[in-house]
Amino acid sequence: MDIESVREYCLTKRATTEEFPFDDTTLVFKVAGKMFACMPLEKPDMLILKCDADYALELREQYSAIEAAWHFNKKYWNQHRISELDETLLKSLIDHSYDEVLKKLPRKTREEILNFEF
Repeated sequence: MDIESVREYCLTKRATTEEFPFDDTTLVFKVAGKMFACMPLEKPDMLILKCDADYALELREQYSAIEAAWHFNKKYWNQHRISELDETLLKSLIDHSYDEVLKKLPRKTREEILNFEF
């Protein structure tokens, strides 16, 4: 996947928004105002995703293209070199990140999102 394909896939997730909250070069994807993905555009091969803490460690051990995210809580955030990962794996990691954020939202908000009409 390239950076544009990653962006398009992130935007297919229900109720996802994109914005530049930090600066003009760091694109962030959010659901209900909570970040689930971050793309530093000056590094077009990098994608930062939220992850379950135990799974984050497993991924880092298994894939050299996955590391603890530099400016994020390293317990929950990984950075991925997208050119070195299979598309199926990368999509599943984006899904996992989105689901991690979604499951921590209040029940009412989750239900609204799951019933969100495009």
